[in-house]
Amino acid sequence: MKDTGSTGQPTGLSERRESERDGSVTLNQGMGGGVGTDIPTRCVVVRWPDWPVVAAGALPGQAAAVFHANRVVASTPAARVQGVVPGMRRREAQRHCPGLALLAYDLDRDARAFEPIMRTLEQTTALLEVTEPGCCTFATRGPSRYYGGDTALADRVLTQVSTALGVDALQIAGPPQIGLADGAFAAWLAAGSCPPGEHRVIPVGGSAAFLTSFSVAVLQGREGIDGRFLALLPQLGVRSLGQLSVLPRADVAARFGHVGRAAHRLASGQEGRPPIARQPPPDLSVSCVFEDPVPTSGPVAFAAKQLADDMFERLRARGLACTQILVTAQTDHGEQHERLWRHEPAFQPVTVAERVRWQLDGWAQALLDGPTAGITLLRIAPTEVIAGTGQQVGFWGGRSQADDRALRGVARLVGQLGVDAVRVPEWRGSRNPVDAIALVSAASTDLIERDGAIQKEPTRGPWPGVLPPPSPATVWADPLAVRVCDATGALVRVSGRGFVSAPPSTLTVLNEKPQRVVAWGGPWPIEEHWWDPQRYRRCARFHILLDSGEAHLIVVESGIWRLEATYD
Repeated sequence: MKDTGSTGQPTGLSERRESERDGSVTLNQGMGGGVGTDIPTRCVVVRWPDWPVVAAGALPGQAAAVFHANRVVASTPAARVQGVVPGMRRREAQRHCPGLALLAYDLDRDARAFEPIMRTLEQTTALLEVTEPGCCTFATRGPSRYYGGDTALADRVLTQVSTALGVDALQIAGPPQIGLADGAFAAWLAAGSCPPGEHRVIPVGGSAAFLTSFSVAVLQGREGIDGRFLALLPQLGVRSLGQLSVLPRADVAARFGHVGRAAHRLASGQEGRPPIARQPPPDLSVSCVFEDPVPTSGPVAFAAKQLADDMFERLRARGLACTQILVTAQTDHGEQHERLWRHEPAFQPVTVAERVRWQLDGWAQALLDGPTAGITLLRIAPTEVIAGTGQQVGFWGGRSQADDRALRGVARLVGQLGVDAVRVPEWRGSRNPVDAIALVSAASTDLIERDGAIQKEPTRGPWPGVLPPPSPATVWADPLAVRVCDATGALVRVSGRGFVSAPPSTLTVLNEKPQRVVAWGGPWPIEEHWWDPQRYRRCARFHILLDSGEAHLIVVESGIWRLEATYD
C-alpha cells in the first residue's frame, strides 16, 4: 500500500456534477444555498422509517420488529397493527404481539441493502447525498427543471424506487415517503408528515410557515442539538418551532451558543447548515494507492481509517470540522465508484471508515456494474467543512484528556480489528444484575454522548424488584454454586410465602472451607415471566456479610443456592 498524501480536487463525479445540467447545485456549494447566504437550497428527501426490517429479511405479512438496546427500532405493518411501534421496550412489544419475530439490529446490513436504491436514484441525479441507510437527499433545482417541475420529479422518484424495491419489500416496509421543500430539514419533515407511497411538496418560500406547528423535539440530533437543550426549551415556554423562530437570533445565540444558533436557523426555515459551509482547500483531500489490488473491503476500510486520521489532523490545524465527504474507489480494471456521505454534527475517523466499508460492500453486491477486480485507489475528499466549534465541557467534571485518549485508542482498535471486535458495556435493564448490562459493538454507540449512561440508566424504570444502589462490584457471568446452612448444619430453605426455615449461619463456596455469616438481609422474593411456562422463574435474594468482610448477593431457586454478585 502506498500513501500518496494530499491530492487535488477529485476528478470524475465532481467534474460531472459541476457540468451536469443548467441550474443544478455544484459540488462547491454542497447541499447549501451558497457561501455566506441564508437562502436554503430546494431539496427532496426520500426515506423509509422502517427500512431496517426490509434489510433484516422480514417476510411479507409477518409481524416482526428490529430491536436495538432492548427497544424497537422498526416494525412491519402487521406488527404495527397490533400496537408495536418504534421506541417500545421489547417486553411491552411482546405483550402486544406474542408471536412477534425478533430481528437483530445491524447498521452495516442496512447500508448494504440500501445500495441498489442509491444506484437507481443516480439515474435521476448525480449529486446524491446519503444521510443514513434508508434516507437520502438531493437538490431539486436541476432535476426539477429537466423533468417538468417538483411534482413530476417526485412522481418519477416514487416510481423508480418502488420498482427497485420489488413487491416483497413494498409489502414489508411500504412505499417511500418523499418530501420537497426549501432546505433539507424542512424536506425531511415534509416526507415524514405524508403517508407512505405519497409525496408532499412545500411551495417555494413556504418552509418557514410549514415548520411553525412542529414540536422542538424534532430538532433532536440535528446540527449537534442534544436532549438537554431540547428539555430546557419547554421550561422556558418554547414548545414549538414557531415560538423558537420568533425569538431574536442574537439573544438565542448569546444564551445557548452555536447550538441555539443552529436550532434557530432550522426553526426559521433557513438552511440548517451554517452559511460558512464552504469548499475546503485542495490539500485536505487524501488518497492511497494499493500496489496489489485488494479484493475485500476490510483492508480498504483500515486504510480509510489511517487516511481519515491524517485528514482530520489537517482540519483541526485549521479549526475546521467536516460534515460531508466524497469517497472514490477505483479498481485495477479502471472501474470507479463515488458516493457523497453526510454525518451530523461532524465526521470522525471511525465514521469515515464505516462509510467506506458500507460503500464498498454495497458496490460488490451490484449484479450488473459491480467491480470486476480488486481496489487499487481510495480517495477521501472533504466536500463541505464548517468551523470547528469544539465541545462545551461542564464546570464540574466533563471530558478530560484521558477520555480523549481512550476514545482515540478505541478508534485505533476498531480500525485494526474490525467494528465487532471492540465492545463496550451498555445498560439493557433487568432485575437480574447478570442481564442488566450487555456488551455491544463500540461502533454502534456514541462513546461521547453516552458518558455516565451506565450509572444513570438503572434509575429509569419501572423495574420492580431491581437491586437498590450501590451496585455490586463483581457480577458473575456463571453464578457460583454455594451452600447456606443454619447453626445445626442443615440447609436453609425458603417457603413459598417467603419465610426462612432458620437464620443463615455459614456460607460455603464450592468446596472451600465454610465461612461464618455475621449479618444478612432478605429474603426478597421475585417472580418473573409467569405468563411463559418456559421462562417462568421464582426465586429469593439475600444479602450476606461474612466475617472476612466480604459481602455477597446470593439467590435461592428451587432449593438451589447460587452466588450471583460480590460487593466491595
